[in-house]
This record gives sequence, C-alpha cells and structure tokens, in this order.
Amino acid sequence: MTVAVWLMISAVVLPASYFAWSVISIDRASGRLIQTRLTAVAARRTGDATEAPSRLATLGRDLTPAAYVARLDRLLANAGRPASMPLDRLLTLKPLAALGGALVGIMLGAARSPQGAFLAFGLTAACYFLPDLLTYNNGTKRQARIRLDLPNVLDQLLISVEAGLGFEAAVARVGTSGRGPLAEELVRTLQDIQAGRTRREAYKALAARSTVPELKSFVAAIIQADVQGLSIARVLKPQAEQMRTKRRLRAEEKAMKLPVAVVFPLLLFIFPPLFIVILGPAVINAISTFSGR
Repeated sequence: MTVAVWLMISAVVLPASYFAWSVISIDRASGRLIQTRLTAVAARRTGDATEAPSRLATLGRDLTPAAYVARLDRLLANAGRPASMPLDRLLTLKPLAALGGALVGIMLGAARSPQGAFLAFGLTAACYFLPDLLTYNNGTKRQARIRLDLPNVLDQLLISVEAGLGFEAAVARVGTSGRGPLAEELVRTLQDIQAGRTRREAYKALAARSTVPELKSFVAAIIQADVQGLSIARVLKPQAEQMRTKRRLRAEEKAMKLPVAVVFPLLLFIFPPLFIVILGPAVINAISTFSGR
C-alpha cells in the first residue's frame, strides 16, 4: 500500500513540477523577448536551428502525427505563442500528463472494480488533451480581445496617418503605446519587416496568426492599397467606420439575447423561492382550515 501511495503522489507531483518549472522559466525581460523573436524569424528564413530540442521533445514530436503537430502549432499561434509553453515543451508535457493520468487511474480503479481499465483510459485521454483545451481557451480569449480592440486601434491609426505619419510609423506608435494582444501583433509585424520580410508577407502572416475576420479584411485592404498605390488614409477611414458599426451591432445583438438568457435563471432560482415565501403561509393556513385544526 505504501508503494501505491508513493506512485500516486509521484504521478501527480511530477507533471505539476514540470508545469511549475515551465511557468517559472518565463523570460520577463522585454528586450530579450524581442531579441528571441527576431532570432527565431531569422532562423526560419535561413533554415538554421538556434537551439537543439531536448530528447523528450524529439520523442514527443516523433510520436505525434504531423497533422496534429500542425494543429497544435496553430492553437499556439492563436494564443500568441506564450513564452512559457513553446511547441516542443507542449509536445513534451502531453505524454507526461497522459502518463500521470494513467497511473492515477490505475491506482484509483484497477484494484476496486472491473471498470478500472476504463477509468485509467479516460483519465489518460483527459490528461493528454487537457493542454489542448487550455491552449484553445487562451487562444479564444485572445482573439476576442483582438476583435474588441480593433476599432480603437484603427481609429488611432487613422488619426496618426491624417496627422502626417507614415503607415509603418503609425503602426509602430500604436503598437508601442498600446496594450493588449493586438498591439503585440502589430509590434511583431514590424519586427518581421525589420528582419527582412516584405511588407506583404508580414501582413499576411499577421492575418494568418488570427481568426478574427475583421482583422483579415483589414489586412487584405492594406495589401490591396499597397499594391495599387492608394492612400492609406482613404482605406483606413471606411475600415474604421465599418469596425465601429460591427461593434455596435454586436453589442445590440448581445443586449437582445440577454432577456432570453435571464429567463432560465428566473424560472429555476428566483420564482420558486418567491412563490414559497408568498404562497407558503396561505397554503399552510388553508391546510389548517380544511384539516379542522
């Protein structure tokens, strides 16, 4: 029994320790982060690896299908590629989490019921796909924040361009002075241009890193204006108006859905206690009257 307890504790502590180490090892120095991103862009262009992956990361990549690796990379791109969880570390963490889930499932169910194998399999699958779910959730929140910030960013770009700044200078000003994921994406786009990418490739990469249709439409308009030599201000103004209109329509749509969403909590949690308080004494009096007490 003591060995089983130690195995169970190890199955929980080892993945948790690895995750804690992943969080603690975040490089919070902005200058070093920018340098790392620039180095990564240069490495992708030249085909040279700047850092050899660990054996566990190599093993995890070999055991994972290529299509699934591409899907994980897409999820990380939507989540902003957090420094605490690169792709190789995610591929390493998933098998370790699955192993921990399998051990816990075996310890909890194998010796007590014939369904222990199903419990172990369920915990293994849940622990294996839990990092995917967390990454997807972070990516969804990030894309929602980008959609929310896009109208304000377009207004700031329009004001800067109309004030006489060039488009790249306006993007740099908005990106460095702003906060949030959209400002980070603008800064990264400028870094791609500085690293040697063409403007068209950099903005296409910006659209590819996001799932927001409005941002993709804005990037397509900017690329088209660059190809045809149109004024950026003439492109930004209708784009900004369109984004503001869409944001207002989304707010109105949510407001119209609110009464429907409130109905179920009212029926389940508000009306029953209210009826008990109002009708309870009357029911008690009626029962007392008809029972002759």
